[in-house]
Amino acid sequence: MNNNSNNDCSSNSNSNSTSSHLNSHSTASCASDRGDLGWHFLELARLGSASAPGPADGGEESPTELNTINSSGGFLVVSTDKLSVKYTSVNLHGHDVGVVQANRPAPVRRLAYYFEIYVKDAGAKGQIGIGFTSENFKMRRQPGWEPNSCGYHGDDGFLYRGQGKGEAFGPTYTSGDVVGAGINYATQEFFFTKNKAVVGTVYKDMKGPLFPTISVHSLNEEIDVNFGQKPFAFDIKAYEAQERMRQQSTIEKISLPPNISYGKFTIWILRIVRSYLLHYGYEDTLSSFDMASKSTIPPISLDQENGFDEQEILYALNQRKTLRQLIRNGEINAAFSKLRDWYPQVVQVGDLEEAIKYGRVELQRFFEMDGCFKDLVQDCVSLLAYEHPKESFVGYLLEESQREVVADTVNAMILATNPSAKDFQGCLHSYLERLLRQLTACCLERRSLNGDQGEAFHLHRVLHNSNMRC
Repeated sequence: MNNNSNNDCSSNSNSNSTSSHLNSHSTASCASDRGDLGWHFLELARLGSASAPGPADGGEESPTELNTINSSGGFLVVSTDKLSVKYTSVNLHGHDVGVVQANRPAPVRRLAYYFEIYVKDAGAKGQIGIGFTSENFKMRRQPGWEPNSCGYHGDDGFLYRGQGKGEAFGPTYTSGDVVGAGINYATQEFFFTKNKAVVGTVYKDMKGPLFPTISVHSLNEEIDVNFGQKPFAFDIKAYEAQERMRQQSTIEKISLPPNISYGKFTIWILRIVRSYLLHYGYEDTLSSFDMASKSTIPPISLDQENGFDEQEILYALNQRKTLRQLIRNGEINAAFSKLRDWYPQVVQVGDLEEAIKYGRVELQRFFEMDGCFKDLVQDCVSLLAYEHPKESFVGYLLEESQREVVADTVNAMILATNPSAKDFQGCLHSYLERLLRQLTACCLERRSLNGDQGEAFHLHRVLHNSNMRC
């Protein structure tokens, strides 16, 4: 694309805001009529004002320490930080195992969960175990010796899955080794590691909450546990990236339906992209896009086939572009002036007293509703009280991400003035965003069918992974 595209959405910073903008629109609640426009964009503002992205596990709490209450405490000693255990007895039979679970079950709303142990001392026999057990597991037995448990044992390298007899699995481990256990929710498998390498995997045939579990069973066996409070020896991030690439490769191998050629599919994708640029008034980038695509494919136009209607999103393209640029640049007075000239029906014009009365009436309904909206509206009103609002505690509302929300609101209001507009949803979401919303819903549905296990769709992560692959 040529340099003209820098005027709207093609620079690096603007590309980042565009991906953020797409992600917010793909997760925000959907307005159902014209009266919901304010609520819709308040939700976008609330999402945009979050100080940090949400946790990878969907808000679930992860294990942080060992549970000294639910353990076979008579056979082991747990350190004061609850991250180390030592076997202090002389084992006489199979019920003398020192077992302890984590304080919380493994979180499930993520791609994978993982934890590690460091074997400080293999003791007399090296009968150390690591794995996962159910909440009601008998706490005087090795993980894997009882139903609803799975464990990788150090003395023989065997894997035990719910019965006393193990199966050959991997190498033994002893003093100085770092051993890990994890759950891959995409493949529904347990995986185990030793000294930074995967030892093997096995199908996860256990249901319900699963607790990270460790065991010691001979004199002086001592291990430290790492629940992520420090870097793992095994590169779990690389493991997850590899798993995502495997999933992507599987998707890319899916053949197109017989009635859709690759060329037709490409044109359809380009139509979707073009509709996004049209919808948000990125006129300069649209011109560059059309110029770049002209040499490789037939002219692109959004006809009414498959639900496309170019005329609706072509409406007031130049005016919407101008207003977006002014708002993003912080030139609010100029933007108001243009709005009053071009679309007086969307701007309340009056003196200060009338503005205060209007604000009291209109804002009251937000204070009576959702608490998160109440806080956001209070912050917005607080901006008026500061001579230098950018330096105040509500200065985050003046950041670029929030200007983007204002620009989107104005864009939707102008599209709503189009007398030919048939669908108000078309004013709120581009075709691309509707696809993303559908994709998000499908991913969540697939996760629910998998026992609510696995990660949801995150646009930022997909874009980041695509950039890394390029």
